[in-house]
Formats: sequence, C-alpha cells, structure tokens
Amino acid sequence: MGFNQYWYQGYIIWLACMMNMIWFIFIITVVSASVFPNLDHIRPSATLEDQRQAAQELIQRILGPKSSSFQVDIVVNNDQEYRDTFNLISDGSNVTISATSGVSAAMGFYYFLKTKCGCQFTWAGEQLSLPSPLPVISKPGITVTTNDRFRYYQNVCTSSYTFVWWDWEKWQRHIDWMAMNGINLPLAFTGQEAIFQRVYRELGFTDEDLQHHFAGPAFLAWARMGNMEGWGGPLPQTWIEDQLALQHKILDRMRELGMTPVLPAFAGHVPKAITRLYPKVKVSQLDNWGRFNKTYCCTYLLDFQDPLFKKIGASLIRKMEEEFGVDHIYNGDTFNEMVPISNDTDYVRAAGKAVYSAMTAADQKAVWLMQGLLFLSEPQFWHPEQTKALLTSVPQGRMIVLDLMAVQTPAYKRTKSFYGQPFIWCMLHNYGGTMRLYGVIDTVNEGPFTARNYPNSSMIGIGLTPEGLYQNEVMYEFMNENAYASSPRNLTAWFSDFARNRYGKYNQDADQAWQLLKLSVYNCTDGMFDDNSYVIPTNRPNSDLQLPDIWYNPEQLYGAWSHMVKASVVLGNSTLFRYDLVDIARNCLQVISTKFYTGMIAAYKERNKYMLQKAGDALIQLFWDMEELLGSDIHFLLGPWLRDSRKHGHTVAEQNLMEYNARNQITLWGPTGEVRDYAAKQWSGLISSYYAKRYQYFFDDLLECVEKRKPFNQTKYNDEMFEKVEQPFTFDTSPFPVQPTGNSVKIVSDLYQKYLPTMQSGFYRSLKNWSKQGHKEYAELAQSWVKVKWEQDRVKDKSIHVTI
Repeated sequence: MGFNQYWYQGYIIWLACMMNMIWFIFIITVVSASVFPNLDHIRPSATLEDQRQAAQELIQRILGPKSSSFQVDIVVNNDQEYRDTFNLISDGSNVTISATSGVSAAMGFYYFLKTKCGCQFTWAGEQLSLPSPLPVISKPGITVTTNDRFRYYQNVCTSSYTFVWWDWEKWQRHIDWMAMNGINLPLAFTGQEAIFQRVYRELGFTDEDLQHHFAGPAFLAWARMGNMEGWGGPLPQTWIEDQLALQHKILDRMRELGMTPVLPAFAGHVPKAITRLYPKVKVSQLDNWGRFNKTYCCTYLLDFQDPLFKKIGASLIRKMEEEFGVDHIYNGDTFNEMVPISNDTDYVRAAGKAVYSAMTAADQKAVWLMQGLLFLSEPQFWHPEQTKALLTSVPQGRMIVLDLMAVQTPAYKRTKSFYGQPFIWCMLHNYGGTMRLYGVIDTVNEGPFTARNYPNSSMIGIGLTPEGLYQNEVMYEFMNENAYASSPRNLTAWFSDFARNRYGKYNQDADQAWQLLKLSVYNCTDGMFDDNSYVIPTNRPNSDLQLPDIWYNPEQLYGAWSHMVKASVVLGNSTLFRYDLVDIARNCLQVISTKFYTGMIAAYKERNKYMLQKAGDALIQLFWDMEELLGSDIHFLLGPWLRDSRKHGHTVAEQNLMEYNARNQITLWGPTGEVRDYAAKQWSGLISSYYAKRYQYFFDDLLECVEKRKPFNQTKYNDEMFEKVEQPFTFDTSPFPVQPTGNSVKIVSDLYQKYLPTMQSGFYRSLKNWSKQGHKEYAELAQSWVKVKWEQDRVKDKSIHVTI
C-alpha cells in the first residue's frame, strides 16, 4: 500500500510536469501560415542539445558558482513565424528556463535577472547581486514570446569603430551580451579578407594588387563598402590570418547559441588591377567619397552584366562555405553613401539582380540582407521608381532591408513598406563612436509598434545599428526590450527601474538624475542626429563661430549632475555608478564650454583683449579639468585603445602600423583629415595631447590678432594645426596610461562646486531656443548675449571692459 502511494504521488508529479510542457509547446504554436515562406529555411544550425549546452555555459560564465541554480531546456519551435519564446519557473532555489533556442534561453535568463533580481549586464560592466532565496515564480510560470522573428545587430562600421582591436575574451563577453538581449541575427564580418584573398589569387591577382585594395585594419569597413581603398595599409598577412582564426571562434559561439550570422557577399567592388589582368572587363568608377586623393579614391565597380561578377560572387560564397559553413543570409551594399552612375531603372534593377544572382549561383537558398541607408543618404537619386527597381529586382522574401534610421527618418513609410520586401526597424543611434549623451526615447518607445501596424507592413524584426559602442547604454537597454514589450512603456517607471538595477539599490537622487536625463538629453525632438558636429572640445576651432545643437534645457542636465553628486555618498562604490557619474560630468563640461568658446569669438570680434583672455583661460582650464576627470575611469582612457592596437602587430613595424591606424581613425581619419574628427573620442590623453593643443594655439593666435590689430587667418591656422598637432599625433608612439588615476567621486564633486556659478548663467537657459534658429542665427544670438552681459558688468565695474 505504501509503495503504491509513493508511486501514485510520483505519477502525479510526472503528469503535472508533462502537462506543463505540453501547455508550453501549445502556446508557442500558431496556425497561421508564414508571411514570408522564402525565409522558412532560416533556422539555427545547432542542435537543440548544443544550444542548451551553450546557454548553460553562458549562465556559468555570467554567474560562476551561482549558475547551478539555473537549468535550461530547449524545445522545438513550432511557431510558424519562428518567433522565440521562453518560460520561467522558480521555486526559490532553482530556476527552470524552457526556451525555443539558446538565444531565447539567454534572453529569459536576463529577463529573470532584470525583472526579478534587479540586476544589469551591459558593455561597461555588470551589477549581479542576486537575492537569496531567489524570487519564486509559481507554475505555469512566466511565458514571453517575442514580437518579431529577428533581432538584428551591428552597423557595417562597428567592426572598425569598436571591434577592430578586440580579442576573443572581449568577443566572448559581447556575444553573451548579445544573446542575453535576444539578438539572433548578428553581422559577422571578421576575417573576410582571407576569403577574398583566396578568390582574387585564383583569378590571378598578386598580393601587391590586393595590398592596394585592402585598407588598414581601422578602415576596413569603408574599403569593404567601396568608399575608398588602400588607406591605412598595407594590410599585414599576419592580420589576415589572425582575423580568420578569430572569426572561427565568433561563428562557432554564435551558432552554438542559435544565432544566424550574416556573412559578407560580393557587391561588385574590385581591385583596380582587374583591368590589367582582364583587359576586356567592363568597370566604372565610383564617386570620390570623403575627398580622398586619387591613390585611395574612386573604387572600381564591376559591370553588372560582366561574367566576372557572378564568378567572383559565387566563388566567395563557396569558399566561405568551405571555411566556415554558411547560414544563407549575406550582406552586400553596392551603393552605400555612393551615387550610381545611371538613374535608369534598368541599370538599377540589373545591379540588384547581379548581386543576388551571384549569391544564388553558389547558395540557392541565399537571402540578401541590405542596408536601407542609401535611400536616405542620397535622396536626390533614389526616387520612387529607382527605389522600386532595386527592391523588386529580387524575389519577395529573398531580400531583407534594414530600415537603418527608422528612429529619425523611417524609410518604410516612403517606400510602401519597401514594396513588400521584409524589413527590420533599426535604431541607428550613434555615428563614429562619439560620446555625447543623446537619445530619441519617445520614438524608440513607440516606433516599432507604429511600424508593425502600418498598412501592409512587412516588418519582421528590430535591430541595433550603431556605428560605435560604449556610449548611452540606457538607450540600448531600452531598445532591446522592444523585442518582447507588449506596448510602449511608462518611461518614468522604466527609468526608475533602470537606475535601481544598474546600481543595485534604489536611491532617490539617482532616480531623479535619470528622470532629468530622460527629459533632456534623451528626449531629442528636433530631428538632430547623434554626430560630432561642432562639439567642443573635439572639433577643430573656427573663428566663424559654430555651436553644437542643443535640443534640451541644459539646466536639467546640470540638475542631473547635482543629483548624481548627492547620490555618490551612498552609491560611490558601484563601478557602473562611477562610470555614469564621470560620463554625466563630462557631458556637462562639454556644454559649459560653449559659453567660454562663444566669449572667445565675441571678444576677438570686439577687439576686447581682457575678455578674450578671461574666456580663453577659462576654456583651456576646462579642458584640463576634463582631462583629470576622464583619467579617473578606465572607460575614458586613450591608453587601452592604443595598447590593444599594438597587440595585433607581430613585428615592431606592424605594431607601429596598427597604432597609426588607431590614432588616425579617431583624429584625422585620412591622410590629410578627409573625415577629420568624425570618430572623435573624449578620452584622457586625447584631450591633453590633441584637443587642448589645438585650442591653445587658437587662443594664442586670437590674442595676437587683437594685440596687433590684424584679422585671424583660418586657413593659415588650419595648416599649422595639421603640421604641428594633428599629423604629428598620428605618427607618435608615446604610450599613455592604461589604468585610471584619482578618485572619480571626489573629482566630480569638486568640479561641480567649481562650475556651479557658471552653470547658473542665463546663457544656458537660452541655448535650446537659439539652437532652433539655424547655425548662423544661433551663433549671432549667443554672441549678442555675451556682449550684453559684458556691458552690464562694465556698468558695475568699468575696469573689466578694456578695448584696444
């Protein structure tokens, strides 16, 4: 009787588990047919068991010994749209994560950490203080299904602006982050030069031919897109081989977790030596992107009808399959930021057919993933007939379009949802890896829902497409939750939760700081993009005053700084808090500098030596204060960027080439500053050895002009800066610190007290309104305000207004 009783109890428990599993499988099954059957073959290549093991190992890497409390099960995904689902059950000691892929298991794991344990895992670090016991989630548990099939990640530029010097250790952590945030369609461009090299060698190209074609490591992204060639090279063979080995590790891990890596395709850009090897070949030359000289500009584009086009494209994919295996999705962009030579729709249609046909010649299941930026970057060319010709040149469902700038300028609305081709709604939040605080939080909150509900919408996913990382982490944390958010979120509550999770506890001042950031820097509504235009101190100074766009009330930003200083008494030991503390103070100093810079220009134009000296001294001192501030946190140092670059050189000559690439990209960006300051960084070491020097020379020249009653010569100044500061910096190999110095909390507190009187100036209350007037009027209004203030001060104390 006792035996039967235990048997019966065991049977009931077993039956309950089976019913729960059946219920879970039922809820992830839908009866509707796939909207895009041409994508049905895009599936994880790893087995369910391999994905389970990979997800379990991810949890082990993140939590260490505490990972034993988490158990992963992977089940077959029967959703006809192949959306991911996870289910969470916890008894307080053990958490079961049932999911449809390794990625969705990792996403469920992070969902539990964030929503139940108050944790956070980001680029800058992690806060992983788990409660004991763990939160209980009773059966049937929490079940979450993603809104769309795909979560795409990366811009084609990210490989150069951020990933260029990464080793496997950094990649491993980042792929973990990707999986935990649900990313299942990542770009995987590392190591492609090794495959292209094999293709071209078979066609008779020499290594010298390819050295003129491949760019240096920090500029490969733009050579791959045909924007230019050869700059920053020659590309060492050791680099090519090392990156190939790294790509194997990257692809293996992505696939183990159930991701579908996007590999490169042939877009038509070829080495110029092709005309020597194949005299009858038909080529055209692309425009001069970035104003590079003839050595580096005007890449050859193979004619779409030439037989070599399909031969090269098919050979590339075959050799990739031999080396890596393939996942049937490929990225290729023929006209990225380039204007086609003809607007004839037959020509445009032939371009699309050629790229796609080259893919399918080697992979009949190929799907072309294309950046949709071209429709926005060159609007004078891409009228509806040209746009439609390109988009419909490929069978429906065999092209996926990245609506790259959907936050600011959604292209799906002007292209009838890309004429039926599936698209991914993307957040292109950053340009060049620049660092100012910025976001369009309302659009990111509502935009994906609007796009899904658009008439005849062909949206199949969301994506992150930043050019560079390590900035504005809050925007990426928020955007990633759009994968499963059922509706736009309450922003006030969300930002409170974000701050609590980030720092490990609730703090009223930290909460208030983030609420003010939400209302100011992260609430851009004027259509401005996050670039480096006119930002001080990272732009070369100009006597024709140009000021950065300010879309918010700086007093709210300064208020956030004040609250963070107060919160530092309690939260100062948190590494993520100190990172944010420095970052917010940095951005405040950046805005404060506009008043000093405006004062310099106004004083020069008024021939007011006293006020010029005063404003110039204040600006230069601010740069040195910023240098000290940034030097106190590891995330804001120049040294690691340079150190990591040199690690990729096998000889001293290669190390010097790598460092030159690293230095040039973040400063001149080209031999003579063709894309100067586009990828600028506010880093300790770069402020003191580069930006401050440029402004010191500028200040000294203005003083001399006032004293000698002569006009400032901008051209002469620019030439001198190139010769004395900019070019010498790129060739220098002096080391910089790789470890922070100083106490961030004390430095930030002292700087806040120092600049508090300046922040209270009425100048900053007017910046937002002035900024709306256009750059010329903006500058004039700012200078007028400064001059009026001088006159008011002169009335109080006549000795301070001396004009010569």
